[in-house]
Amino acid sequence: METLFQTSNLLSLPFWALMIFLPRWRWTRRIMESLWPVVLFALLYAVLILPQLGGALGSLLNPTLSGIIALLSKPEAMMAGWAHYLAFDLFVGRWAYLDSRERNLSAWLMAPVLFAILMAGPIGFLLYLIVRAARGAFQKQ
Repeated sequence: METLFQTSNLLSLPFWALMIFLPRWRWTRRIMESLWPVVLFALLYAVLILPQLGGALGSLLNPTLSGIIALLSKPEAMMAGWAHYLAFDLFVGRWAYLDSRERNLSAWLMAPVLFAILMAGPIGFLLYLIVRAARGAFQKQ
């Protein structure tokens, strides 16, 4: 599991690097307009979670904190959870990147926002929504 964990992390980094460091490069936009980067991690999640689904279904259908703690205490389940994070954070980062390009937001402004999405998904998402709203309000003045 450790090797899979390290490999999946390394595989996600090039997509983030493109969006953060080369946001205006035509290949960055071309790659990120495709869903395949996100699909890659969604498939990893599916491969990891489907064999465990039978045993985990009870905990997922009627979740309790202690049940989720017990479920995630297994390396296989934690790895599936990590693949879930990788897929959804990349999906949100991809959306923010593409949306910011459409709105012509500064790449300098977006770099820390994308980094925040990478490191703390929901907080970075909220930060992007604030930046997006502020830009819209500023343009109306």
